Amino acid sequence: MALQISATNPEHPALLLELPWHLPLEEWPEKHLVPLPRGISRHVVRYARAGDEVIAVKELAERPALREYELLRDLDRLGIPAVDPLAVVTGRTDAGDAPLEPVLITRHLGGSMPYRSMFETTMRPATMHRLMDALAVLLVRLHLSGFAWGDCSLSNTLFRRDAGAYAAYLVDAETGDLHAQLSTGQRDYDLDLARVNISGELLDLEASGALHPSVDPIEFGMEICARYGRLWEELTRTSVYPAGKYHYIERRIRRLNELGFDVAEMQIQHSSNGDTVTFVPKVVDAGHHQRQLLRLTGLDTEENQARRLLSDLESWMATQDDYAPGDPLAARPEVLAHRWVRDVFRPTVRAVPLEMRGSMDAAEIYHELLEHRWYLSERAQHDIGLDTAVEDYINNILPKARETLQPTPSAD
Repeated sequence: MALQISATNPEHPALLLELPWHLPLEEWPEKHLVPLPRGISRHVVRYARAGDEVIAVKELAERPALREYELLRDLDRLGIPAVDPLAVVTGRTDAGDAPLEPVLITRHLGGSMPYRSMFETTMRPATMHRLMDALAVLLVRLHLSGFAWGDCSLSNTLFRRDAGAYAAYLVDAETGDLHAQLSTGQRDYDLDLARVNISGELLDLEASGALHPSVDPIEFGMEICARYGRLWEELTRTSVYPAGKYHYIERRIRRLNELGFDVAEMQIQHSSNGDTVTFVPKVVDAGHHQRQLLRLTGLDTEENQARRLLSDLESWMATQDDYAPGDPLAARPEVLAHRWVRDVFRPTVRAVPLEMRGSMDAAEIYHELLEHRWYLSERAQHDIGLDTAVEDYINNILPKARETLQPTPSAD
């Protein structure tokens, strides 16, 4: 069979043809590979360079490769945080025409880390709780979309920094199934698998000495179930309010927005005697603050980053002479937002030398600078200003972290 490349972008096949498909992935020359940390996988996985892109290449049988490729495309259409599928390569043979396993190719998620790399130095329990929060949010989003993961674990997830928290991305969809809606049994099964997998992974870390001594792997595995349950209840529960108390419904929607979710559709029903109103959020989409920031500024960030940037944007807008909410003659929010990007956000990020940014993207850098400004202002008991915070951050904070930061290009 001749080599075949099925790709999502017509530009990718030409770039991918330059890679040594006649060799098993384990034997690829170093010149094609990119030395990035990898998680544990049942398959051989390597990071390689194709043109200007870094890609993840995974060897597996043809049928599961094609199936996972399509599932990742479905998740992309649903807006679920997952790695981007780029191509499937089949018909591989070695120099003696012996068949080689097909490969699935995905785009490397910039700035992400597998959980094992994050545990290279013992991770504090508070940071581990943030990881669990991120994984619980991802699992809830998948279930709301009708996706049963079938193998939820830390190993099948990548994590990115998100304004002091973490954002979780699905990496391995091989065992997944997409349905119109999941039953309670399907969700419970997925959740139980997550509990067992996470406890097992933490027990492995404990045996290697990489787990904080105060962390109980079994209890932490159970914690993912508790966090998932609280979030699922808040997003899907039916609320009954006294008739006429419509602000209760608005308050519930605001609470969902604060969690980062949008109510795209709702069901409101009056009781037969007219005394109560039943409210059910029918469709809940994640990324409320992401979409709001993208609409106003064109900046595409993680959810917590977007929340922090929106807060700073609103504070800055309040200082502008032409900011007057409700006044039709005042500058529109979109105009002010783009002025903030041009005059505040971009110059601030660009003040941090490229070689000192490490894996942080522009939004994470700006968040770090806001945090440092707050810290310095608290210490000084007055606002020290963003310019002063940037100078102090570059001179006193980044040099200490330089050894742990790997320089990567960052667009701002």
